Amino acid sequence: MASIDSMTAPLVLRHPDGREQLIAAGFTHPDGLLYLDLYWHRSKPAEAAHLVRGELKGEGPWRVGEHRLRVLGCHHTDPHLQDDFTAWQQYLQSHAEAYPPRAQIIDIARKLGATPKP
Repeated sequence: MASIDSMTAPLVLRHPDGREQLIAAGFTHPDGLLYLDLYWHRSKPAEAAHLVRGELKGEGPWRVGEHRLRVLGCHHTDPHLQDDFTAWQQYLQSHAEAYPPRAQIIDIARKLGATPKP
């Protein structure tokens, strides 16, 4: 069973209105899904961390209420998200020292109420 907490692949969150966005990380939370926006570390937690309420279901793709979460597809599957993904990857490569390591991200998620599974 794939755990959302252990995913390192790029994730896409589809909102009920059909809008899709890349997210930096997603974590199980007692109330649903906690996710972090791209560039979250440059914002205040209240602006960069979001909670989608509902039962987190699935093994990838996942569902949380009317939201869907899945791994980003290739250029032909998700061309509308590729520019964001490319910019994010370039940012991470050129600013590696500014981005927190995975263990710190998990600690931050826990402080925000997430309950990451191993």
